[in-house]
Amino acid sequence: MHRAELFGGEFLYCDYRQFTRLASLQEMPMPGGHQAMREPWRNTYAHLARCFDWQQCRRRFADLDIVQFLNAKPLKTLDAMLAGKINSPFTSSCGRSFDAFAAALGLCRDRTSYEGQAAIALEALAAPVYHQQQAAYPVAMRKGAQLWRLYWRPFWEALLADLQAGVDKPLIAARIHRGVANAVVAMAVKLSQRTGCRTVILSGGVFQNALLLEQVSVSLRRREFTVLSPEQLPANDGGLSLGQAVVAAARSLLR
Repeated sequence: MHRAELFGGEFLYCDYRQFTRLASLQEMPMPGGHQAMREPWRNTYAHLARCFDWQQCRRRFADLDIVQFLNAKPLKTLDAMLAGKINSPFTSSCGRSFDAFAAALGLCRDRTSYEGQAAIALEALAAPVYHQQQAAYPVAMRKGAQLWRLYWRPFWEALLADLQAGVDKPLIAARIHRGVANAVVAMAVKLSQRTGCRTVILSGGVFQNALLLEQVSVSLRRREFTVLSPEQLPANDGGLSLGQAVVAAARSLLR
């Protein structure tokens, strides 16, 4: 059976005519498809069910409000959807991961009103304390059959442990951001060693997040990378049309 897949959270080696996909975030199912974009808790459950055995996770973290919240949802229906790959496309989107993290902290947990709302709320929660501490959640990096991947299990282990220990949620939000940023930098360094490329372009909706953009940019420049990011054009889907036109023109002129 063909598995539906939505790309995102990717590391591409490219020029104006072609690209090679070198790495991505771990793929996660979206139970309910577009419904998972409107209801962030679905992404939280998908992450936890894929990273852990849910029943063990439920027993271990039974006192957490996110676990109690999820227990009240129709999880048997979601499990059937996930097992049967029914309306549950896989995605490596960083945005859906931020939805999952935000919902775990109680932000926009049940429903969002617009795209990116949960991630924006998570950034706003982290911002006041972000520069006051350096702790970050770990992300595992492994080479697959075709791509390098960044895996979320150790990240969730640390995040749930902090929730259970009663760590202030702004600090948890800051550690989420630092963990994601550190993982992006580590992967960029790894891929640079393979390709010899020392120029990194940071784009996509995730880099509308000022905390991520700042930390990744500064960290890469300290390692003597050239770092580029959009200034006059949208970093997210709004810039796609221009990019497609540039690629089409380059292929036409240089073929």
